[in-house]
Amino acid sequence: MTSIHLIRHTDHDWVARGLAGRMPVPLNADGVRQAEALGRWYAGRRVDGVWSSPLPRTRQTAEPIARPHGLTVQAADALLEVDFGAWEGRDFADLENDPAWRRWNGSRGRARAPGGETIAAVQARMCGFINDLCDRDPEGTHALVSHGDPIRAALAYYLGVPIDLFLRLEVYPGSVSVLSIDGWGPRVERVNLTIGDGGIAASP
Repeated sequence: MTSIHLIRHTDHDWVARGLAGRMPVPLNADGVRQAEALGRWYAGRRVDGVWSSPLPRTRQTAEPIARPHGLTVQAADALLEVDFGAWEGRDFADLENDPAWRRWNGSRGRARAPGGETIAAVQARMCGFINDLCDRDPEGTHALVSHGDPIRAALAYYLGVPIDLFLRLEVYPGSVSVLSIDGWGPRVERVNLTIGDGGIAASP
């Protein structure tokens, strides 16, 4: 059985403000503290590989997880944030009156960001990477640090949830969701758990 931990990067200044997309946004001070807390929690647990989207906020989240295990964070483009095209760098407040934005959020299965990618494409690259990793290491435990929508897309696939409903899955910054995949098929064991110094607790 392969155990896959899907970890959303911790806090940065664009969280809840707008679409950072693929901009090189770093963690803020709270995000750094949260990432160190993740590292302390994972220090006492098995981790065979740590993979990250190439963006600074995901690498900064992944490094404290890898460090206690003597592992190098491996960059994977498949874990990148959604390509939001023309919307990248826009505040949510600025997008509210855009009909294309409303279509995107009401029908993620059909709509796409202008000049960007569909959630179906995001789901395909995320799940392709996970499935390939399971084939390469059928007994391993791997931490994959990514972004909110790509993690939702992967969870929706393994849960059998339509893409149009995937926003029903909450994925907080710094949260952990756990998959186990073996010859009997995938199982979603945990969704949107947060890390505290005392262990895993459900998000408030």
